[in-house]
Amino acid sequence: MKNKSIPAPEFHSAILSAIYHLLRPLVRLLLQHGIAYQAFCDLIKSVYVKVAEQEFKLADKPQTDSRISLLTGIHRREINRLRNETVREINLSQHASMSALLLTIWSGHHEYLDSQGLPIPLPRLANKGGGISFESLVQSISKDIRARVVLDEWLRQGIVALDGEDRVHLCADAFVQPQGIEEKIFYFGQNTHDHLAAAVNNMAGNEPPLLERCVFYDKLSEESVKKLSEYSRTVAMRALHAVNNRAAELQEMDKGRVDANYRTNFGIYHFSEAEAVDETAKE
Repeated sequence: MKNKSIPAPEFHSAILSAIYHLLRPLVRLLLQHGIAYQAFCDLIKSVYVKVAEQEFKLADKPQTDSRISLLTGIHRREINRLRNETVREINLSQHASMSALLLTIWSGHHEYLDSQGLPIPLPRLANKGGGISFESLVQSISKDIRARVVLDEWLRQGIVALDGEDRVHLCADAFVQPQGIEEKIFYFGQNTHDHLAAAVNNMAGNEPPLLERCVFYDKLSEESVKKLSEYSRTVAMRALHAVNNRAAELQEMDKGRVDANYRTNFGIYHFSEAEAVDETAKE
């Protein structure tokens, strides 16, 4: 990332106020999981050094400990240690990765979709005449894991349901709603990073701007917010299914290309809360 400009000092206060606001739910998460300030402070210090080292280099000059210290305000004694720290990465386990891949295929590949582009129910077991089934779907990804094991776990998590004809139904929002804790941690890190990265890109004035939009309203009743939440979920799922299907088509077209080394993320969120009451307005 090129550092096109440094915000003038008068903007620092506004930026810090925005960061204070966005950090509140993050600190709430840390406290809920017993992660104290010092652990978070050490992590932030490491990230400062890594970002300064990798993204704020001067052209044709090596990035020195002294320059990183100047950029970050971290003492030079610590810079060398932090530069050599292993980067912390979050990854899906083999089981979670397989689940994600199965859900992507079922909800995005045309042979698993109906005329409206929605996932079709699958016979639980493969039949002698061929055709797709839940069992064949799992076997197309891995011969080492039995379809029944995956099915039992997905039934437990509410990802799928069985009907009276022994068909497996994918629940409406399963492919975009991780259920297991390791999936939730992975997508929390990835999705929050990508949303924030898009916003920071646009704040920096990079062209073209990335898609990062919202609809904001206040002065609503709790009843109206509930109605909007239900409506948002309905229209969001349509959009997510449409983008997922198109992405699956393009991924298939790009198979084998040497330049197929990009990833993309399209997400939607909805949030609401009661606003603090201004007591002075009542007087």
